[in-house]
Amino acid sequence: MINTAVFQNKKAAYYTLGCKLNFSETSTFGKMLMELGVTGVQEGEKADLCLINTCSVTEVADHKCRQAIHRMVRENPGAFVVVTGCYAQLESERVSKIEGVDLVLGSNEKADLIQFLSDAWTSKESEREMGESNENNSLHQYFSVKTKNIKSFAPSCSRGNRTRYFLKVQDGCDYYCTYCTIPYARGNSRNPSIDSLVAQAQKASEEGGKEIVLTGVNIGDFGKTTGESFVDLVKALDQVEGIERYRISSMEPDLLSDELIDFCATSRAFMPHFHIPLQSGSDEVLRLMHRRYDKALFAHK
Repeated sequence: MINTAVFQNKKAAYYTLGCKLNFSETSTFGKMLMELGVTGVQEGEKADLCLINTCSVTEVADHKCRQAIHRMVRENPGAFVVVTGCYAQLESERVSKIEGVDLVLGSNEKADLIQFLSDAWTSKESEREMGESNENNSLHQYFSVKTKNIKSFAPSCSRGNRTRYFLKVQDGCDYYCTYCTIPYARGNSRNPSIDSLVAQAQKASEEGGKEIVLTGVNIGDFGKTTGESFVDLVKALDQVEGIERYRISSMEPDLLSDELIDFCATSRAFMPHFHIPLQSGSDEVLRLMHRRYDKALFAHK
């Protein structure tokens, strides 16, 4: 059970590294916390809660994550600090040992972030009231299952202070490319149903949303969980009244079907624009990277 009292009249600071999907998830966490009585810090204020959503695409990203954690701890003394995201999944024990970090949640556990946070923050508040040192207590907890056991999907349809929403349609990746850590950090490809995503888009429209960006780790792989397809999702979302524009985030060239291209060229609301990654112009390098396309396929798209 969530202890709502621990959240009342608290102020939170958020820091996000990495992709649009991370920003969307952080925004959703912030909205959930706001509903429990937590407000965002204003300039010059100290936070009671710090949430860092991390990235781990490269060693540089890992270094930036550690820097961000140290900075948040330093600037908000005494705050409850929770770290989640890809770096938290891959290096959960290491992150938990950073001074000032109270809770680390991997990719599977962040779907239940509020419950984990409620339990751990309540424990910390109780120990403070009893005057106990938390140096050797149950805090500094970390929770992360192995990659093969990452099954949860945390829904996210969020916005900042504008009318553009970010709708998470997919998570995880089955493309174990040579250089990439994301499948290990996010787990295998999974997705919710088209009906549930249409319902989220309709709610965004009712809230005044005009534009939705579809986000995910490998969104063209949508459908692995439900037996549906990405083009069917696009066609269903195009019918949601009130949403004037949809944009599709980065999509692998081998998953960008001609049917999808043709539909977006004439659809009511989907913008005729695609971001198609190209890691190399060399077929040999693409093969060594375990990419699932070559120059000819990319040129065709």
